[in-house]
Amino acid sequence: MLAVTTVTLLLVMAMAMVRGFAGPSIFDRVLAANLFGTKTVLLIAVLGFLFGRPEFLDIALIYALMNFISVIALLRYFEYSQKAEKGSSAND
Repeated sequence: MLAVTTVTLLLVMAMAMVRGFAGPSIFDRVLAANLFGTKTVLLIAVLGFLFGRPEFLDIALIYALMNFISVIALLRYFEYSQKAEKGSSAND
């Protein structure tokens, strides 16, 4: 059953990568990156359970925090860069 879960997570991660590369807007790409990061956390947790290594859960939690902070930072960056572009085009 864990093998099926691992394969399914890898399939969903591949679909998120495709969506990230083909996304029409930057927000779609950031959302795909967030989905990929979330599924990576789940994959690390499943592999930790599969190999009997409970310390993998600590790694998964750290990765989840890094994923959350990086997505928020990216969204803030793109939000402010779009506001700056609108402000500079209004002055032209």
